Amino acid sequence: MAEITYLTPEGLEKLKQELTYLKTQGRAEISRQIAEARDKGDLSENAEYDAAKEAQGLHELKIAKLEEVLSNSRIIDESKLDTSKVLVLSKVKIKNMKNGTVMNYQLVAEKEADLKTGKISVQSPIAKGLLGKSVGEIADVTVPNGTMQFEILEISR
Repeated sequence: MAEITYLTPEGLEKLKQELTYLKTQGRAEISRQIAEARDKGDLSENAEYDAAKEAQGLHELKIAKLEEVLSNSRIIDESKLDTSKVLVLSKVKIKNMKNGTVMNYQLVAEKEADLKTGKISVQSPIAKGLLGKSVGEIADVTVPNGTMQFEILEISR
């Protein structure tokens, strides 16, 4: 059974645009590379041709995986999110109990994660530790170098 991916409307649109690009310009570019390599002569000893064919296989695999993600994705209506506990798409303000640092994150699907914009994957250790917790609770998060504690200061949509 395929894994369901929960996305924002923006995340879904971004994945659809990526798929369209891969199916159009991406395929056209790989076809051009294969044709160029084929024109260089004997295919049995043509490393460029072999590389282009391998790139084509990887490209088609990427398209298939993206189509699978899209077919198993669900849009989450952010206006209906319960803000009493941390859920997928929740925006949380947390404080590191060890050094007092305050951070803001939004928990998103892995395909939408972007640390620069404060979006972390629900599959990340921090997100897993926060899921289901309420404001005021302390989340114990297991990270590679031990356990960290975060106090949940605020939950919003």
